[in-house]
Amino acid sequence: MTSIESLVAQFSGLQRQDIEEWISNDWVRPDGRPGLYAFRQIDVARVSLIHQLRVDLQVNDEALPIVLSLLDQLYDQRRHMRDLSLALARLAPSDIRQMLSTHLSNM
Repeated sequence: MTSIESLVAQFSGLQRQDIEEWISNDWVRPDGRPGLYAFRQIDVARVSLIHQLRVDLQVNDEALPIVLSLLDQLYDQRRHMRDLSLALARLAPSDIRQMLSTHLSNM
């Protein structure tokens, strides 16, 4: 687990108040409570993503919730596709898998 102070130290230009605002906006969801937040690896990755969007891509705070929502939807769909692929690999007969593979290759 990572503290809020460690996060601030990791990212150039990042302020504690930025992270607290992101938590308040529900863009980052650490464990704990104000003053005692504990950030898991996924929270650190989310902070890194938001920081990169703001600094490198200059996404403003008004557009950020839209961009984050779209990225969340994309990652969710990728997870569903991976789960579907794993289920097909385990459960579908080989001839069905081959037909699907051929069909998808021709798209």
